[in-house]
Amino acid sequence: MSVLTVCGNGIGSSLMLKMKIEEICAENGIDAQVESIDFNAAQGRKADLIVTVKELAEQFEDKNVAVVRSYINKKKIKEDILEALKQAAQ
Repeated sequence: MSVLTVCGNGIGSSLMLKMKIEEICAENGIDAQVESIDFNAAQGRKADLIVTVKELAEQFEDKNVAVVRSYINKKKIKEDILEALKQAAQ
């Protein structure tokens, strides 16, 4: 399964989110390739799941998007996307 973590510009916050998602996947037995990417680059990419904040999520049409409240708080990230990760992995 491919997962993109997306931030507005640069890759700092999406890189932190990528690492948290990799930890969550490992803890839950989910096989995922996670890549951090900026918003513009993500527009043309295919992925099983895109993870980003609400402000950016609304701009991804016809894609499977999970919204997180935080790029760094692992507990909140897990609450926000664990079900979406499990569904995308099926």
